[in-house]
Amino acid sequence: MKYKVAIITVSDKGSKGERQDISGKVIEEMISSWADIVSYKIIPDEKEIIKKSLIEEVDKVDLILTNGGTGLAPRDVTPDATLEVIEKQVPGIAEAMRWAGITKTKTAMLSRAVAGVRGKTLIINLPGSPKAVKESLEAIMDALPHAIEKLKGDPSECGR
Repeated sequence: MKYKVAIITVSDKGSKGERQDISGKVIEEMISSWADIVSYKIIPDEKEIIKKSLIEEVDKVDLILTNGGTGLAPRDVTPDATLEVIEKQVPGIAEAMRWAGITKTKTAMLSRAVAGVRGKTLIINLPGSPKAVKESLEAIMDALPHAIEKLKGDPSECGR
């Protein structure tokens, strides 16, 4: 069974058609073997629009992957919007992405990406650059099906 996934690219330029969304396509390619992309949006770096988009997708999908807006720039508000939407954080996901990134470039420590749950949907903020998206997803991808199954109520033991 494939999981239902929404991809939300957060980019002012992308939302105006001034920049091609390469990062969103990287996500799509990397998860296509185990996911059906049921929604793909490019929205501006606006906190209320990000929150609204996350809430709109939550009941329709198992996983929402955002990309962009996770840094320190004044308009980088994706984590802030996500924190206002989620009910509980899953800090290990963001920690794993930062750790993997730091092994390649020290500036990865500046990412403010968060991950968490709303209802039975996992929401994860990925960075904006295609290279960072690939590295971040590689760091967490093996754990995502297990996380989604647990959110759906899988009663099996986690330990092996």
